[in-house]
Amino acid sequence: MAAAIDLSSPYSPAARSPAPLSTRRFSLRRCPRRSTTVRCSLDAAAAAAPKQAQGPPAAVAAEEAPAARKECYGVFCTTYDLRADEKTKSWKKLVNVAVSGAAGMISNHLLFKLASGEVFGQDQPIALKLLGSERSIQALEGVAMELEDSLYPLLREVSIGIDPYVVFEDAEWALLIGAKPRGPGMERSALLDINGQIFAEQGKALNAVASRNVKVIVVGNPCNTNALICLKNAPNIPAKNFHALTRLDENRAKCQLALKAGVFYDKVSNMTIWGNHSTTQVPDFLNAKINGRPVKEVIKDTKWLEEEFTKTVQKRGGVLIQKWGRSSAASTAVSIVDAIRSLVNPTPEGDWFSTGVYTTGNPYGISEDIVFSMPCRSKGDGDYELVKDVAMDDFLWERIKKSEAELLAEKRCVAHLTGEGNAFCDLPGDTMLPGEM
Repeated sequence: MAAAIDLSSPYSPAARSPAPLSTRRFSLRRCPRRSTTVRCSLDAAAAAAPKQAQGPPAAVAAEEAPAARKECYGVFCTTYDLRADEKTKSWKKLVNVAVSGAAGMISNHLLFKLASGEVFGQDQPIALKLLGSERSIQALEGVAMELEDSLYPLLREVSIGIDPYVVFEDAEWALLIGAKPRGPGMERSALLDINGQIFAEQGKALNAVASRNVKVIVVGNPCNTNALICLKNAPNIPAKNFHALTRLDENRAKCQLALKAGVFYDKVSNMTIWGNHSTTQVPDFLNAKINGRPVKEVIKDTKWLEEEFTKTVQKRGGVLIQKWGRSSAASTAVSIVDAIRSLVNPTPEGDWFSTGVYTTGNPYGISEDIVFSMPCRSKGDGDYELVKDVAMDDFLWERIKKSEAELLAEKRCVAHLTGEGNAFCDLPGDTMLPGEM
């Protein structure tokens, strides 16, 4: 379960106005703005250097710079030519990855995995575009400093900012982690509305400035409905490109099955999480396999599968909070890595993975026009296809329909944010995940 990151919204008019100098102490070299694009590396930055020298003093320039401006950081403002260097000329083209909530705990684990090559490969240079808020900008500078000090060869650009319309420019991957946590006494409908406004604005920003084929993974809760809101506000980006993170739930389910069967978890395959990233999620033991055999042939305790296994996976995050004192962060970051790698690497023959995707056109009979976790395969090109050869029984279908009903209710609750009229909240029950608190 993804930990909620406490971010003050950067989308209010006040947030877009120039910040006082006390909130903008950037110990970095600023790159010049050229039209609507800021490039903080490559030869263009070097070419612009003489113009910098003729401009106003640095202190005056800093005072006049808008707070929403994207800033390259430190060593990442230097120029380079990958094609001219013997060590790097065989590398792939630079990939632009935007991360919201970049100063939070999940990102603190994730960014270094991205920079190291663990996610996209050891021949894939990367540019990180980090989105924060007015409140988190100094922490964001600290993150950039740590990335700078880590000397990752593949990390060629880092920029930080508070305006998604600037930070998301040319993004090819957008990892939307930042979301407001659920406060004491807050109804889940209120959480849907507050975070929905954030993801509506981020969807508009992606629609305006990101790559037309950007892949979007929504982590901030409630992630399924936030992903729906985001895609509805980005009509120029294929709806199929939006994902809600349910990979941590899949990983947890694999671990529990491995424990029960007495095997290591790499022996568990074909694990599906159906539905919402909430306590109505459905870990599918009917189609899962252990050592290539159906789970029900290996684990014959049907009562354990239907009751204890299902509830353990659904409530694992809450137990972790009791033990650890906070929501999961490191394991969530690992699951984001897993989710990306499942899209950029071919799925092993006969296996599949779980991700929350747009249901329109699905082969299972699940209601269309929601974001629902389902089994998928990929050829490794960033795209995916839904798995058609899955079994379904009454136990599984009944629980899938319950999760579907919850997501349909959430959709009605955010209709004002998806362009579908007035919102009407009739949520069937409070199925929040502990990490929302």
